[in-house]
Amino acid sequence: MRQYLALKAQHPDRLVFYRMGDFYELFYEDAEKAARLLDISLTRRGMSAGQPIPMAGVPYHAAEGYLARLVELGESVAICEQVGDPATSKGPVERQVMRIVTPGTVTEAALLPDHRDAPLVALAQRAGQVGMAVLTLSSGRFRVLEVPLSDLMSELERIQAREVLCQSGEEPATRNWVVHTLPAWHFDENRALRDLTQHFGVHDLEGFGSVSSLMLQAAGALFHYVQQAQGMHLPHIDHLEVQQTKDWVHLDEITRRNLEITETLRGSGAPTLCSLLDTCRNSMGRRLLRHWLHHPLRDLNVIRARQEGIRQLIGRGDGHWAQQLQNLLKTTGDVERGVGRIALGSARPRDLVALRETLQGLPDLWNVLQDLTDSARLRELYGVLCHFPVEVLNLLQHSIASEPANLIRDGGVIALGFDAELDELRSIQNDCGAFLQALEQQERARTGIPTLKVEYNRVHGFYIEVTHVHRERIPDNYQRRQTLKNAERYLTPELKAFEERALAAGERALAREKFLYQQVLEKLRHFLKELKMLALAIAELDVLACFAERAVTLNLVAPEFCDAIRMEIEGGRHLVVEQQVERFVPNDTRLHEGRRLLLITGPNMGGKSTYMRQTALIALLAHTGSFVPARRALLGPLDQIFTRIGAGDDLASGRSTFLVEMSEAAYILHHATPASLVLVDEIGRGTSTFDGLALAHAIARHLLEKNRCACLFATHYFELTHLEREVAGVANVHLDAVEHHDRIVFLHALEEGAASRSYGLQVAALAGIPRPVLRWARELLTRLEQQPGLRPAQDDLFQREWKPLPEVEREENLPEPEPHPAIVRLAALEPDRLTPRAALETLYALVALVQANPASGG
Repeated sequence: MRQYLALKAQHPDRLVFYRMGDFYELFYEDAEKAARLLDISLTRRGMSAGQPIPMAGVPYHAAEGYLARLVELGESVAICEQVGDPATSKGPVERQVMRIVTPGTVTEAALLPDHRDAPLVALAQRAGQVGMAVLTLSSGRFRVLEVPLSDLMSELERIQAREVLCQSGEEPATRNWVVHTLPAWHFDENRALRDLTQHFGVHDLEGFGSVSSLMLQAAGALFHYVQQAQGMHLPHIDHLEVQQTKDWVHLDEITRRNLEITETLRGSGAPTLCSLLDTCRNSMGRRLLRHWLHHPLRDLNVIRARQEGIRQLIGRGDGHWAQQLQNLLKTTGDVERGVGRIALGSARPRDLVALRETLQGLPDLWNVLQDLTDSARLRELYGVLCHFPVEVLNLLQHSIASEPANLIRDGGVIALGFDAELDELRSIQNDCGAFLQALEQQERARTGIPTLKVEYNRVHGFYIEVTHVHRERIPDNYQRRQTLKNAERYLTPELKAFEERALAAGERALAREKFLYQQVLEKLRHFLKELKMLALAIAELDVLACFAERAVTLNLVAPEFCDAIRMEIEGGRHLVVEQQVERFVPNDTRLHEGRRLLLITGPNMGGKSTYMRQTALIALLAHTGSFVPARRALLGPLDQIFTRIGAGDDLASGRSTFLVEMSEAAYILHHATPASLVLVDEIGRGTSTFDGLALAHAIARHLLEKNRCACLFATHYFELTHLEREVAGVANVHLDAVEHHDRIVFLHALEEGAASRSYGLQVAALAGIPRPVLRWARELLTRLEQQPGLRPAQDDLFQREWKPLPEVEREENLPEPEPHPAIVRLAALEPDRLTPRAALETLYALVALVQANPASGG
């Protein structure tokens, strides 16, 4: 155990997978933890200090499945392999940690979801600023940026970090990422500069852009961490991208959650904006779509270039070109991740087959794209596809078998004819069958045993099998190899010599094949840059074709942009909600310099939140370059989108609902600009009536007069509707509803002006509040409405002198109202038996019943 303990001491915070034969074993605390997390057996091996040593293990050929589960749980694993030869080793076989698997450094297909990346992020903080380095190891994309500390959580949400590295004491709050602390020397600026310039082969980093001190510290720590984890050079990391947050429309973490871009409020992946839009045919496209949705652009030139591409793919309105592209893109592989694994030396044969099939399919893509010359962006992508490295295709066609084994260790990966030495060794193996048949016939004739068999298995090698019935006929040169219940197995000098020759050929063939496979990977590494560009082009084509298909299928239009503060949306719709309901009511939105704040009133469940979210989603989609769900949309460019919709207790931080609500509002008030879109829903609910009303009034005024942003402000404080008369730029609108026999019907239509009432009791009835409670509430409401007005002091409902309420009947004894005749008629209908004419006549009859009985119950 001395060797294991020495290796474990180097990786105290990681599980150590210690290779022993066909298993990876874990010991001590690692074994107990793995047994608990993986639900595997916990056993004992030997003794230490008088105590049995806990042990657990997983088969090496199934290790990836267990690694995937551990990584998903946020664990890191050190993979320790045998590097010495057991046959020649004196004492324990030498072992070394060959690689480290962490949530942010995984590249294997089995450990990564197809549709999203697993970014690794490093943070360096100083004086309220944070330098961030971000690496997606599977693709080699390496980028740095600097943000205010107050924006850190929003940036981690935008990046969708999987693992975060930082110094002790600077840990961000944990969300969906794992946090690892590193010693301070990992963030040394001089060491970072030395490591990065050496890796990129440059004198300094100025050619990449303005890299700040904090960016450099974060990048150096991240790069060192990944090199340690992989234990090798990282050739596919060939560029450092310096990003500026002003390039995107800023969405804070609250806004991303409220808009349900890629995850619902309950944490599931559907139904979301991304799940509805995603008809991408390739994993690269799915990941790029998520990236675009989390990085809406501010560069109108790029936005319009994407729109032009979508418009041309739509063609005459039927999406003909988009459909053709999508049919072809179905056959493309995940080139991006395959290239990453080629660079790291971990590519499997199926990665190379996927790359070969993708390259073979490029001419079909050319044939479609060469006719789409009106779009500058499509022309650029066509150019990238046309200039792919032909040498790569030639190499893969000649070197890799048409249907190779999944793993190189199984052989059968290198194509016949690629290497003469390998072909010769394989011919020796292939001659085994003919040799065994000939030997079997020869020995049957020589011994007179008609049932004699010459066979092979992996455990015992080659053998001659003779049943006990013919034991007396066994020649003297037969050497017993194995005794069975009904037969004996033998070996002859001739068979033994052939066995040695055949097995040696098999071992040499596999060794030769592994050598040739590594040579193929080494040759492919010369084309990493070109292959990465090809992968990005295919991914972008996939997303543009997806946007075009969705534009046709979901009835989307191209938004227009102007330079002014303006948002004119006609017939806007919420894409996701629209798919969940039978009939969705579109609504308009008009915001401009003289109408910057819409004060939205109306009942709960009337559609206020949906209306606000749909407006924000239309703006977000427009800034990704997508078409939008509306009849027409004209937008001014935005810099930020904020939402304050709904709130709950933050129990982990000890913050009440009201404190969470005020914190979100404070962030908006400090950061919103005239180019921002702000959604505020029912601010001030978590405190007393007058406190809440006063805060809501002041916040609305500040947003309008100080921030001067475009704002949708929903409220149940009807006193705020007076703002329209008091302050320029406010407009009252409401979501309409009507009441029929104490029941509310939501029309979901946006109308100008304030709502006449809130319909709170009617909504409570819909929620199933018992009738006695509703009657008491109605009585109290009547008394309150008869008061002369609100008093200056806060009105405590339960400290007043109230007359006793009349006794009410128990709910189960209340008489049910007579149903409306139209309801009775409808209940008796059998729609499947109605002819079209009979259905029309029935409809007229129902209308007549309603008109004749307007006051009936039910």
